[in-house]
Amino acid sequence: MSCPSSIQVGLFNDTVWIRVEGKGSFQNSTPLKEFAREMLGRGHREFVVDLKECPFMDSTFMGTLASIALKSRADGSGGLHIVNLNERNQDLLCNLGLDQLMQLDPPQAGPELNGQAVSLDTGSRADKTVEALTMLEAHEAVVAVNPENEAKFKDVLDFLRQNIEANR
Repeated sequence: MSCPSSIQVGLFNDTVWIRVEGKGSFQNSTPLKEFAREMLGRGHREFVVDLKECPFMDSTFMGTLASIALKSRADGSGGLHIVNLNERNQDLLCNLGLDQLMQLDPPQAGPELNGQAVSLDTGSRADKTVEALTMLEAHEAVVAVNPENEAKFKDVLDFLRQNIEANR
């Protein structure tokens, strides 16, 4: 049985705060990507992701974070900060070279999200093609940040591209 996860989001002093509770996975990457796209569209460029209650992240979730970081820095401002990450998540990010793109900050208390934040709908599964596109975009971001990751994810990228093409 999988551990239920939720993502709480809020805007505090022009900084977008994201708190992940439970696993960061392909299952909650699409709502996170869509939320970040909306915030970027509104001009927000600073993101903080609190991983205190996140025991593990898969490659799609890390790639979604990388994509957000790339887009937030596109105009030379902004960035993505990761706070309260455990040793396992730090190792995962560092092994993919994503620590070069994201600021890994020491543990810190974030704003109280109660009453000012909303919970992203992570319980509904995205349409399979949308989910596959999210996974492809996430893995392409991981490769864009560190080209050495291409060898690690070549089979995943090939599979996702074939799957998306077959469903068009």
